[in-house]
Amino acid sequence: MRAFSPNARLVIAAAIVLLVVACYLVLFLRGSLAFAVPRRLTTLGAMVVAAFAQGIGTVLFHTVTGNRILTPSIVGFDSLYVLMQTLMVFVFGGSVIAATEGIPKLLTQTALMVGFAVLLYRWLFSGRFGSLMLLLLMGVVLGLAFDSLSTFLQRLLSPTEYDLLSTRLFGRIGDVEPSYLPIAFAVCVLVGVVVWRRRHVLDVLLLGRDHATSLGIDHRRELTLALVLIAVLVAFSTALVGPLTFFGFVVATLAYQLAGDWRHRVVLPMAFLLGLGTLAGGQFVLQHLLAARGMLTVIIEFVGGIAFLLLLLRRKGAL
Repeated sequence: MRAFSPNARLVIAAAIVLLVVACYLVLFLRGSLAFAVPRRLTTLGAMVVAAFAQGIGTVLFHTVTGNRILTPSIVGFDSLYVLMQTLMVFVFGGSVIAATEGIPKLLTQTALMVGFAVLLYRWLFSGRFGSLMLLLLMGVVLGLAFDSLSTFLQRLLSPTEYDLLSTRLFGRIGDVEPSYLPIAFAVCVLVGVVVWRRRHVLDVLLLGRDHATSLGIDHRRELTLALVLIAVLVAFSTALVGPLTFFGFVVATLAYQLAGDWRHRVVLPMAFLLGLGTLAGGQFVLQHLLAARGMLTVIIEFVGGIAFLLLLLRRKGAL
């Protein structure tokens, strides 16, 4: 890949992803095509949303934090999602999961997670000692608190209610309602337009606060805007397909290695393409070759966690 320019690498990645997507859509079709094709298209739509939200959101998070071993989940989105699902089952019973499925629930969950993030940003950034590091520290503390409360409530549930709840606590790429996708695509397009128009500003943010300010960038405003966009992407993705803690980290890390350029105009689309290729290729192999349809997100999180630990240990050894 070193012999290819960044633009050529994007073209090659796009061609490979299109081939993988085509294989997933048309190969091993059995039974009624009127049933199989729309179902695969729905799953593919969920993959597109998850790849875009997690990949783009993680790259943006690395940019504003200046640290490539962090993930947006450190702010507590995954923990808050688990707590909301657990509270709902604890208060109303396990049947509420099926009874409340629909666009209102999706939008409500997204709004609550985005509202939590915005309040956290506003509280920490408006204070005298407000800083990004304090924000991350508070995110870790609140995430641990949410996890502890969720675990306590889950121990009080009946086995049947806990089984029903557990189906919503893991990523579910293949179990998304088709009616959710138009809203999801609209959110991704709107955020994508804003991010793409500010790609050069994001390049400047990589230089650090002092250099960005000296070049005329309002660092706090751009930082807050980027964090809100990250909150929208990750919160919507989590509400739609469930928690994917390390997926964005994996595709972002691969994008840095394969893009051949540090600029966001290359890294952002590369992260999206790698994310979509990983999900489509993994689903194709597991579902049609290994007959393990529901294992994709579990395997991705397992591999992503190992990759995170290895990168963390390598960074520590370099210090």
